[in-house]
Amino acid sequence: MTVTVRFAPSPTGRIHIGNARTALFNWLFAMNNKGRFIQRFDDTDIARSTQEYADSILYDLHWLGIFPDVTAYQSRRFEIYDAAVERLKAARVLYACYETPEELDLRRKVRRTRGLPPVYGREALTLTPEQVAEYQSDGRRPHWRFLLPNFTSDPLQPERTEVHWNDLVRGEETVDLASLSDPILMREDGTYLYTLPSVVDDIEMGVSHVIRGDDHVTNTGVQIAIFKALGAEPPVFGHHNLLTTVSGEGLSKRSGALSIESLRSDGIEPMAVASLAVLVGTSENVTAAHDLNELAGHFDPAATSKSASKFDPDELFVLNRTLMHRMSFEEARDRLIVLGISGDKAEPFWMAVRGNLDRLSDAVAWWRILSDGPQEPAEFSGEDRDFLNQAFDVLPEEPWNGTVWKDWTGKIKEATGRKGKPLFMPLRLALTGRTSGPELSDLLPLMGREGTLARRP
Repeated sequence: MTVTVRFAPSPTGRIHIGNARTALFNWLFAMNNKGRFIQRFDDTDIARSTQEYADSILYDLHWLGIFPDVTAYQSRRFEIYDAAVERLKAARVLYACYETPEELDLRRKVRRTRGLPPVYGREALTLTPEQVAEYQSDGRRPHWRFLLPNFTSDPLQPERTEVHWNDLVRGEETVDLASLSDPILMREDGTYLYTLPSVVDDIEMGVSHVIRGDDHVTNTGVQIAIFKALGAEPPVFGHHNLLTTVSGEGLSKRSGALSIESLRSDGIEPMAVASLAVLVGTSENVTAAHDLNELAGHFDPAATSKSASKFDPDELFVLNRTLMHRMSFEEARDRLIVLGISGDKAEPFWMAVRGNLDRLSDAVAWWRILSDGPQEPAEFSGEDRDFLNQAFDVLPEEPWNGTVWKDWTGKIKEATGRKGKPLFMPLRLALTGRTSGPELSDLLPLMGREGTLARRP
């Protein structure tokens, strides 16, 4: 059997870091098992789903390094779902219900006052042909519910019925079908809710493993029953913990909180996002993996905590700095060219500045300093100005090599008697306009003697 997984968001907004966690769990699981990854858009909500959002999700996945083997859209598969509906009707496990939302709400309230769970009482199964005809003459159209197999002979007498599965993440799981309402699979207007198309697609597409958030645990008990009603063996399920904001709020595509697009716009590297999205809330240390192959080696779904994990964006910047500091010039070259950093000096420049970058785009400011001098010239006291005049007077002649900084500062010490911070800080401010940054011994050969003299206060 070929391991086949799927990532199935609704294209109703831009995906966030929590969605990316699910996508990456599936991608890495497929990688580790030489399997297939299906990108499926659950776009049966025609009113809210758009191709623009679907395209943006694909772009975000590609940016993270995920390239699906197959891309499918549920909105193009209604005939398959219609056929499944007819099979369920024929098996008498899909039944018509005519209650309005207000009537259902009232029934739930009545059940609560009687100390009963607010589940649907299957009143629609007791309707007479005359009552159905009356509803239809009033213009009511039915919604359709799946009859859960939680009874022995009388569906009006549900009894505890346990569905068990060995969860990839959580271990042994149990759902009692008697504690649940029969799920609505089709609305009054004939459109489908998530539940049935998801099961039908998993069957049709040969999905072997379903890895998703633990907010779907209860759904899984229901879907296993639907798989069996359609004569199919359920896939292996895994439910990972959810991510929240630092304040404990849930993430939402609608709010745009921690969207992949916003993180990319902030200059965060894809592997910083992927590393934190996958490793936070697991027994693994959160470190910046160089690529998805390396991250796959640290990935074990069973190592995931059962409780929700808080996602701190500040941790992204720590990982981002790590990735910047060890990024080779070959990896950075093309992106630097786009930023206007190229030529013979590009490689030594990158090697000089990468250890001081939070984002790759930060290199632009240092390139400008190297090319044009400090953006905001520093102010010096009279004493420091005199010191700098003496220092520039002893600037070594060309040709320069890697020892020019050592040679120059040695002459400055002899000429002025200064050493340590009183010597280095005025020079750094004069040359870069900043109090910290890359090693001046690396920058000075790139500036050249003429460029260095041009920074004389």
